[in-house]
Amino acid sequence: MSSTVQNEDRQTSAETQVKDVDLPPLPDAPRGWALLMMIGPAFVWMGEAIGSGEVILSTRFGAVLGTAVLWVPALAIFLKYWVGMAGARYTVSTGEGMMDMFSRLPGPRNWAVWIVLLAQTFAATISTGGLAVAAGTFAHALVPALPAFAWSWMLAALAMAVVWSGRFDALKRVMSLLVLVMIIGVGYVALKTSPELGAVLQGLLGFQIPDIPDWAVQTGKIDANPWREMAPIMGWAAGGFASQVWYTYWVLGAGYGMTHGRPYGKPGEVAALKQMSSETASKVRGWCRVVYADATVALVIGMATTLGFMLAGATILRPLQVVPEGPRVAFELAAVFGSHWGKTGEILFILAGWAALFSTLLGQLAGWPRLLSDGYRICVPRFGRLAWEKQFRLFLIALVGVNFLITYALGLQPVRLIQTAAFTEGVLLVPLQALAIFLALYFVLPRLLSADARQILKPHKLFGVPLLVCAIVYLFFIVIRFTL
Repeated sequence: MSSTVQNEDRQTSAETQVKDVDLPPLPDAPRGWALLMMIGPAFVWMGEAIGSGEVILSTRFGAVLGTAVLWVPALAIFLKYWVGMAGARYTVSTGEGMMDMFSRLPGPRNWAVWIVLLAQTFAATISTGGLAVAAGTFAHALVPALPAFAWSWMLAALAMAVVWSGRFDALKRVMSLLVLVMIIGVGYVALKTSPELGAVLQGLLGFQIPDIPDWAVQTGKIDANPWREMAPIMGWAAGGFASQVWYTYWVLGAGYGMTHGRPYGKPGEVAALKQMSSETASKVRGWCRVVYADATVALVIGMATTLGFMLAGATILRPLQVVPEGPRVAFELAAVFGSHWGKTGEILFILAGWAALFSTLLGQLAGWPRLLSDGYRICVPRFGRLAWEKQFRLFLIALVGVNFLITYALGLQPVRLIQTAAFTEGVLLVPLQALAIFLALYFVLPRLLSADARQILKPHKLFGVPLLVCAIVYLFFIVIRFTL
């Protein structure tokens, strides 16, 4: 009863604060070729999401379990695609990001935001350093003149320079280029590996769970329980929890739907939503179709790239009984792939791996400061008095400093850091995220919109089914992880 009253008070307060707000006119959603020209958040989303989970974990996963488990990353990517797309639909309809959506969930004030904030602070402090080290190792494999640690610092500084302004356009251009490099490299991998179509289809549709081979267990690097190897892949294939939150920021930056003309770091204009006309709602529905197209482009890129890296591990590393591990992972991969494909294959694979890791580093340094800024703005209102640019840059500087301190002072290895962060950030929080978006679309959003807009923008009942399936699947993996 008290939580219901709190939510009603919160909504009334928000409506009072934004009363009589004039929003810029909403443009019509593009169609046809014009729609393709508006695709952009997908490149940032997949540029960030295709990273350590694909280059290191997927390649390693393929080397250990082969093509029989292609269904694992494929399932994870599809479920997270739906979560990201559904969250972006909410953002297009309201003009606010996912963290503000969490603040509107029924229950004690900001309970979901506090959970996300605590978990994401932990994940953010251990992930970026491991990525920078891994990206530096790959860069050193390409240009050995500089030591790996120097490359790590240089790439972190370059990433900070790209995201410093907080502008979406600059990030989109750099990410699009890096995604192109990944596609070229992984395309070469796919052509060279040439796996049997039957084996690939069986791996995607057979839902097999093979035993860990004895040679892999004997290395001391692999758990004998295959479920423990599967959990990190489920966590960071197509990115973790944060990637789907960040996708709403990239949609905000692109100006889709009700995000048109709106800055970062602001909740939706509730009074304007309450007064939304049927004409505006119809335009917003058109922008929802743009989100569907954009997210589907991300799905295709993510699926092809992830499976390409995994096939490389299954067809090249597995027969040699090689498990990539530790800071020399790039050199191991380069040597093996070079012996099979020559210098061109070696360079293209390492270049694709570097592009994937650096683009993820860029995405994380652009995304986590936004997420943490929103979280503290919501939970600690005084923090919200700072200009958004100051909030963003404070977290950016802090994250880089803390990550490098942890990575180099403690001597932690990239694979271990990435696996730990993958399960914490990519598995534990995903059921909460899927259920929260389900509640937001079917219970929160209708209360924010006018009666006319509610009828036009309400999602079909079947739209929520994949969100519930996602929550069930990830809850299953959590139970398996802690019981087996």
